[in-house]
Amino acid sequence: MQDYIEVCLFVKRSIPRKIIPANIENSLVKFPITSHKKLLKGKIQPKVTRLRTEVLAFTFTRLVLNTMHRMVYPFLPAFSRGLGVDLQAVSLAVMARSALGATGPFLAFIADHRGRKAGMLTGLALFCLGAAIVFLWPTFPGFVLTLILTMLGKYVFDPSMQAYLGDRVPYERRGLILAATELGWSLSFILGIPLAGFLIARQGWRSPFPPLALLGLLALGSLNWILPKDPAPSENHASKWHNIQSVLSYKPALVSLVMSLLMMAANEVVNLVFGVWMEDAFNLKIVALGAASAVIGLSELGGETLSARLTDRLGKTRAVGAGIISNSMAALILPILGYSLPGAMIGLFLFYITFEFTVVSAIPLMTEIMPQARATLMATSVAGASLGRAFGALIATPLYSSGILGSGLAAGLLNLLSLLALIHLRRMLLAQNREV
Repeated sequence: MQDYIEVCLFVKRSIPRKIIPANIENSLVKFPITSHKKLLKGKIQPKVTRLRTEVLAFTFTRLVLNTMHRMVYPFLPAFSRGLGVDLQAVSLAVMARSALGATGPFLAFIADHRGRKAGMLTGLALFCLGAAIVFLWPTFPGFVLTLILTMLGKYVFDPSMQAYLGDRVPYERRGLILAATELGWSLSFILGIPLAGFLIARQGWRSPFPPLALLGLLALGSLNWILPKDPAPSENHASKWHNIQSVLSYKPALVSLVMSLLMMAANEVVNLVFGVWMEDAFNLKIVALGAASAVIGLSELGGETLSARLTDRLGKTRAVGAGIISNSMAALILPILGYSLPGAMIGLFLFYITFEFTVVSAIPLMTEIMPQARATLMATSVAGASLGRAFGALIATPLYSSGILGSGLAAGLLNLLSLLALIHLRRMLLAQNREV
């Protein structure tokens, strides 16, 4: 009865009344709408409440993971001095972290074959282990190991979470829900990075790691309690490799990976050096860099809000295309605005708000390219993004030898190539009569 009522409500709301035959119209209105709501309230309301709780938990978890992932950028000089190595060595460590993100599709087996919850909890366990290592072993190798393990934890958690929501949220509303979870990205710069800067300035470069490990454990316990049990695991072990082979042999998936790689490389050539630039050009200290990071976090919050409001309305590919073009323009005007501290902050604000809008708009598009291997596709997308960040990190420091101008021009060129990949992806999806 409840399923019948749901179908009736969907048809009544979706089809113009004048084209419904009278006999069907009569059957659709045989129950008053208030009765429908009463009958459905007990079924739908718990699902809505559970989804809200899960989204809040996911956002908090991503706040913790992203604070760890992102704090290396503004505090790159502080970590370099604390570890007694030069800036290039820490930059190479970040590059190694990003390159190893290419192992994400192999770890995505957990989410596609053991369950989404298992994937999320495994990712958090890796994160907690990694965050603890550098505090217990405060050396450059320990720091590199921390970067790698926490990154792997994030790159197992994120695709598992996105696949979990992709399984439960309709495509036409998925942009809004996934944008809500992306608040954990911007909040890491609004809240997490300033707090990390406060700790580093007062207690040394190691001080943020123990709190992050403890918060990771809290998130692990909370999600273990909140999320439903996974279905029984598949016994078909060969299908694990089949998922990766399917992704790598499907042309739209490959083009989407190239698009992700280029977008992330464009961001990384600025992202890696903006803290160094702010310190060199305007003599900002650690606490001030934390405050500047909060401004960037606010811009990203704006990008996520815009994506939540516009992506489902514009269409995913149109929104991503608009974001790439806007981010290219922001990258090109960054050197022009960067002659003063207020101008530099405005330039970074524009660069990060447009980039965040682009990335958040791309996520729901990616979740629908291969629904039958959703977690593997998302993890492969993360792998492409990681390789893009690794490439960006590799060229960022040499480009910065020409100043922020070199970084901005490179970001604009990489974005242009990403836009070409998006146009090709859209054409392939339209040829298959897929939603874009």
